[in-house]
Amino acid sequence: MEHIVYVVDDDHSVRQSIVRLLNSAGYSAIEFESADSFLAYPFPDLPGCVILDMKMPDKDGLEVADVLNTRDTEMPIIFLTGYGTIPMSVQAMKAGAYEFLTKPVKAEELLRAVENALTLASDNADELREYHNLKQRHKTLTPREQEVLALTIKGLLNKQIAAELGVSEITVKVHRRRVMDKMQVRSLADLVRHAERLNLNKVKTS
Repeated sequence: MEHIVYVVDDDHSVRQSIVRLLNSAGYSAIEFESADSFLAYPFPDLPGCVILDMKMPDKDGLEVADVLNTRDTEMPIIFLTGYGTIPMSVQAMKAGAYEFLTKPVKAEELLRAVENALTLASDNADELREYHNLKQRHKTLTPREQEVLALTIKGLLNKQIAAELGVSEITVKVHRRRVMDKMQVRSLADLVRHAERLNLNKVKTS
């Protein structure tokens, strides 16, 4: 199982219909009859998207989206509603909706939305893994290497970094090479790009 589609709808017949459609198309689907049961679910570490009913007794779709956003859950949301309006669709998009569909939704339309949402979810998962890998690499740097990195991405030359830290230029060159090796980069441009990804360019040096 590489992806999961979560189906959240209090209407049993609608929920079952969607799950059968997804299964017939080869997708793994998990169904929930309420927003609370969905939010309490221990999501596995797999790319996924959620097909979410806008109107439910316990929480509406927008409230569920708010909870997912506070958890930093990178999960594309496909909203479903029986009576869509322009203001409602605008609200959904502001809440981070990937797609906003009106019931009864056409099978091919829903499957197309799911396919695209899962592609986005996979891309998000790849980016998150890359970010965590970068953080782990940065943690392997010694305090001195982190200082050299911070000054390097500011554009300082080795001679200037040496003067700033009160060490020899040769020492700076050694630290800089270790930084490049530990961060697994071959060029200064790559190092700067990784540092920007980690927001290191905002870290003040003493």
